[in-house]
Amino acid sequence: MSPSTGFRPHRVVVLALDGLLPFELGIPHRIFGRPKGPQGRHLYEVVTCSVRPPGPVETDADFAIQVAHGPEALATADTVIVPASYELGPVFEEGVLTADLAAALARIRPGTRLASICTGVYVLAAAGVLDGRPATTHWADAARLQELFPSVRVDPDVLFIDDGDVLTSAGVAAGIDLCLHMVRRDHGTAVANEVARRTVVPPHRDGGQAQYIERPVPDPQQSGTTAARAWALGRLHQPIQLRDMAAQEAMSVRTFTRRFREEVGVSPGQWLTQQRVERARHLLESTDLSVDQIARDAGFGTAQSMRQHLQAALGVTPTAYRRTFRTRTAVTEGTEAIGTRVVESHRSYGGVGALRRG
Repeated sequence: MSPSTGFRPHRVVVLALDGLLPFELGIPHRIFGRPKGPQGRHLYEVVTCSVRPPGPVETDADFAIQVAHGPEALATADTVIVPASYELGPVFEEGVLTADLAAALARIRPGTRLASICTGVYVLAAAGVLDGRPATTHWADAARLQELFPSVRVDPDVLFIDDGDVLTSAGVAAGIDLCLHMVRRDHGTAVANEVARRTVVPPHRDGGQAQYIERPVPDPQQSGTTAARAWALGRLHQPIQLRDMAAQEAMSVRTFTRRFREEVGVSPGQWLTQQRVERARHLLESTDLSVDQIARDAGFGTAQSMRQHLQAALGVTPTAYRRTFRTRTAVTEGTEAIGTRVVESHRSYGGVGALRRG
């Protein structure tokens, strides 16, 4: 922390375990390493640590990585992220922590935000922090997770779950969605969207979106729905009928609806609502427009309609959401990045000091 400004970036510590997937290890560094405040200072500091003293950590590829920090780094974290590993040993086989992993996790301070990518959730579950809570992982590993940890409420169908101070995600790309979601939760839509643009990924996929779609890639001989989505995004402030979107692709409503769901994973109506919620969030964060005007510009029509949709999606009213981010703007680059949380269950968490041990 700089004594002159009181600013300290939010410290993200990524726990690298043997057998890790290099791609997933890089996700937190790529996403959290990008955001900057108005004065050009990084909003996050990202470090990687091992459960052992600094040294090599094996990956699932034909190379190892050199980790510069040992488990003591976990004691300095504001957020700890556990990426996937294919060599979890007793954690995956018996649902218990190894002695060195338990000792490392015991260093985490109470109140630290915890997150997992893919099979990293097994570590959090074995530590006991997911008991009675919702969680997700890659769909192929969900049944095993539920079998090992019956007290965890496993949802195999979603991209990620935000349960306040503990967040879990499905595999690979869902880890990007989760990290972008945390940036959005911490600093708002504009900051997250800028990170997404620089990373060349979609700025937002709702956590409740299905992670496995039977036909994720449309037949190349068939028309897609990309043009209809682009057309709709340019007209969110106007009433949009399903038949109008279908007409952009010269399809029947039935065919368009089926193809849309195959490509996007949700219905056209659900997708439109998601886009309008995102538009409203952006306007609430970045403008002084009235709630009534924002409701019209986002396509909700009335403030009451927008209020209902934001309450359903975010758990807060438009006024409360704006107040949260205006408060953050007033203290931009303050002492902590987390601030007031928007999409969460407001559950308290006592840390991982009391762990299951193998």
